[in-house]
Amino acid sequence: MSAPKLEKTTVNASPRAAEQRQITKRAGIVAAGTLASRLLGLVRDQTIAAVFPRAVTDAFFVAFTIPNVLRQLLAEGAVQSAVLPVLAKTREERGEEEGKRFFRATRGLSLSVLVVTSVLGVLLAPQLVDLFASGYDAIPGQTERTVRLTRWVFPYIFFMGTAALGVAALNTHQRFVATSFAPGLLNVAFIVCSLTLPGWLMATGVDGAMALAVAVLVGGVLQVVAQWPSLRAIGYLQRPSFEFSHPGVREALGRMLPIMFGMGVYYIDVVLARRFLSQEGLGAQSYYGWALRLCDFPQGIFVMSLQTAALPSLAKLVARGDLQEVSRTYAFGMRLTLFVSIAATALFVGLSQPLVVLLFQRGEFDAESAYETARALVAQGAGIWLVASVRQLTSTYYALGDTRTPVVVAAIDLVVFIALCLALRGPFGHVGIGMAVTGSSLVQAALLWFWLGKRLPALRLREIGWSAGRTLLAAGAGVVVGRLAAGAVSGGSGAWGLALPGLVGSAAFIFAFLLLALGLRSDELLIVVHPIVRRLRKKPAA
Repeated sequence: MSAPKLEKTTVNASPRAAEQRQITKRAGIVAAGTLASRLLGLVRDQTIAAVFPRAVTDAFFVAFTIPNVLRQLLAEGAVQSAVLPVLAKTREERGEEEGKRFFRATRGLSLSVLVVTSVLGVLLAPQLVDLFASGYDAIPGQTERTVRLTRWVFPYIFFMGTAALGVAALNTHQRFVATSFAPGLLNVAFIVCSLTLPGWLMATGVDGAMALAVAVLVGGVLQVVAQWPSLRAIGYLQRPSFEFSHPGVREALGRMLPIMFGMGVYYIDVVLARRFLSQEGLGAQSYYGWALRLCDFPQGIFVMSLQTAALPSLAKLVARGDLQEVSRTYAFGMRLTLFVSIAATALFVGLSQPLVVLLFQRGEFDAESAYETARALVAQGAGIWLVASVRQLTSTYYALGDTRTPVVVAAIDLVVFIALCLALRGPFGHVGIGMAVTGSSLVQAALLWFWLGKRLPALRLREIGWSAGRTLLAAGAGVVVGRLAAGAVSGGSGAWGLALPGLVGSAAFIFAFLLLALGLRSDELLIVVHPIVRRLRKKPAA
């Protein structure tokens, strides 16, 4: 059987190809900003791991998870999936001024909810910590420290909720620079505060862990302020209104409530994971958290960037009723998503130990921490391609206005996750919880793909399958070459000797993967590389 002929999106001059090129270009802008943020985030994690002991990092991971869960629930996830399509539809059908009016009304409602939520979070911090980390009662002083950190970091949700609405407006106007680079400011705040504040705080009798709380609040403020120039440029930096009866607000709420419910079901996974981890002893939260951060690295750089760039196009196509083009655009995004996520899965699973040693083993992060984090990385890294697929599929459902199916699937995912956690955490500890996340993601992705076939004219699975097969072959070869290269230089002593296997192994993996992908004539590689080559070949203006 011959491979299906894929559309040459880099050379075709049709409107469809032009739209796909725009998605790739916008995704490149978002990915560049996200790459900068993620690299700063990596430095942030390295700094925190080296400066603070495991008791502090365990407490902070729980304290910061609590407002992050609500941020995703009330702000970023719901706003991007509900407000953005309604704003795009309002501008398309009723004009720019009506779009601004809708945005002001939505801003008023959002600020009201965020203020109330922030106040309640500060007041109910002890109850929230008990919900997320009941196992900390067995560690002297750990619950008290976590409650104190939670009270200080909880107002972060107010700033990030405000920023999320700004992102919706800017992305609808296809302005991705500010929204892509602003999140890096949080990481800058973490790095600066972690390196400068702990000693001074402890000298004044304050827990050095409070440096992390200061970093969260400073970073939240900076992200909001960074959007102001871009919002002013498009005329959206205006006072909020409280016109809650605006038809667009009602439509957005109609979309948002099922999304929030579906995401709420999903984030029960997060609550249970943190609760189970708190019962696995000192360090379990940190090992799981750092592995999760590494898995989020490729997701944030490319997968989330592509999702952010494609959602406005999908929403516009749905508004026009062109479901054939929605199918093609969804398949295009899925091919690019799997190209990156399959490679990342192979790299993190095949070279977990040398990578963790390279990135983290220094200061307070010792050999035991590296070993346990590497085990967690294998369990979670195996599901990178599944989580990436779920994000792309869910985005397509929301663009179609179907908020019910993701809710049903999320509920099934929760049941599977709980069952796997109960079965696996006994024999595998914190690694079993990571395995449960991957297993439930497999079920979620399969169900979303199955039911999407009932909404679109074609899933184009043959096209996606051939693309994923080539990527898997190239990634498998990359793992073999990378492990051989890492093994050839292992056994050294000192900081350089510890870092060398991870550095050489990952470089060999990337080289072998790209070389074989090129040899297999991967369309996705050509799509990603073509804009870069074109830009490099462009002659500078005289």
